[in-house]
Amino acid sequence: MSSPLPSERIPVIVGIGEIVDRPKEISQGLDPLALLEQALRRAEADSGAKLLHEVQSLDVVNFLSWRYHDPEKLLARRLNINPAHCYYGPVGGESPIRYLHEAAQRIARGECSVAAVCGAEAQSSATKAERAGVALPWSPFAHDAPEPKRGAAFQKPLAVKLGVFRPVSVYPFYEVASSAHWGQTPRAALAESGELWSRYSAAAAINPNAWLKRHFAPEEITTPSPDNRLIAWPYTKLMVANPTVNMGAAVLLTSLAKAREAGIAEERLVYPVGGAFAEEPRDYLMRDQFYESHAQNAVLNAVMDLAGGDGRAFDAIELYSCFPCVPKMARRTLKLGPDVEPTVTGGLTFFGAPLNTYMTHATCAMVRKLREGGKLGLLYGQGGFVTKHHALVLSRESPRMPLAQETSVQAAADKNKRAAPAFVTEASGQGAVESFTVLYGRNGEVEHGAVMLRTEADARTLARVAASDDVTLKHLTNMEHSPVGSRGEIAMADDGVPEWRVG
Repeated sequence: MSSPLPSERIPVIVGIGEIVDRPKEISQGLDPLALLEQALRRAEADSGAKLLHEVQSLDVVNFLSWRYHDPEKLLARRLNINPAHCYYGPVGGESPIRYLHEAAQRIARGECSVAAVCGAEAQSSATKAERAGVALPWSPFAHDAPEPKRGAAFQKPLAVKLGVFRPVSVYPFYEVASSAHWGQTPRAALAESGELWSRYSAAAAINPNAWLKRHFAPEEITTPSPDNRLIAWPYTKLMVANPTVNMGAAVLLTSLAKAREAGIAEERLVYPVGGAFAEEPRDYLMRDQFYESHAQNAVLNAVMDLAGGDGRAFDAIELYSCFPCVPKMARRTLKLGPDVEPTVTGGLTFFGAPLNTYMTHATCAMVRKLREGGKLGLLYGQGGFVTKHHALVLSRESPRMPLAQETSVQAAADKNKRAAPAFVTEASGQGAVESFTVLYGRNGEVEHGAVMLRTEADARTLARVAASDDVTLKHLTNMEHSPVGSRGEIAMADDGVPEWRVG
């Protein structure tokens, strides 16, 4: 059915392109800029029209495997274009969805008729070259280019000292707290993670662009082994994102009028119909609790409203999958059961995690899915430490309403927040477990435990559990009983770090 909206103001996705680079020799690997160009040219070919020379809006997802001065301008020069909007943004796994949403909004405002969003990483080649001492024949690494703020830049010194300032060691706090809040035993929570991750691997196994194309059984994913070592309790290697990939992806958008003028078949068009964004405090220790994300809830509730208030209305979904706690929380907010099909792509463990740009690939996979017959798709990305959340709804049908220009649902997220407890770096007396993780070395040995505690004054602190404290570690990692809420004694160690013992 035709839309009453002016076709010049209706954004559509017309082309998608992906590239996976597996060079036989390290020195033959493509750098991120080359991957971006290849992905964009493939997106143009997919559209069936000559569009790249008309791109007026270009967004490049931040990449970390190689550093350039003004990569967005270098890419525009390669393409021989001069877009009015030419942007290279900050880090964040949600950023591809934000750029797609914003590009669609520009088209809806009449500011442009052709837009591109793209991202790439060459971390596999960069890592192999560094380990082998091989000089890559790429443009010189721009050591003096601004380095994006990440992890430790936003965290408290005690968190950095205890090693809980990286994603792999912070997400377990949400994993432990949320499963306890849902009344799960640690064993049941781990089983849910294994089943869910197995479904991601099944999607990767049939995705021609996946890095690891193999379907893993749940127990293979959750059981520690020499090839699947524990990294941060309860996460094994097969439960965390894999950034060591070479990948690029691009999405081309136009106005509906432009698509028709270019002769693009209507059945290949996919429409962005709306979305939402919100975030949590960058310093995760300043949040009120760790069993849910108010920002995630507000974003997902907003996009559910676009689908009639029912998560089951989506024919396909992509739930961001850096670590199991994220889609586990998301599917509950969407009121979807444990048998949810959480991905059309394959997940950041199995498809691969080209750092900030996984959701660009997920968009490509979703467009393919909708072209094959689905009607409504949900893309949900997040970045930081359950920090930044953005979701976008795609449809095979032309929207009835103009694309909304307001994307923030921060007010709805903040409405549900309670006051965060004061954080203290020195504590004594009794402390109750709010959450925890245990960090492991490459040899599988415990390095130490890191416990988030509430003191007798109801302040929050972090404390170490010594690797030699078998009793406390056994208590924390008991598979039948969550340690959340259990109490123990806090004492300051000689190096000025609080330590905690159960009992």
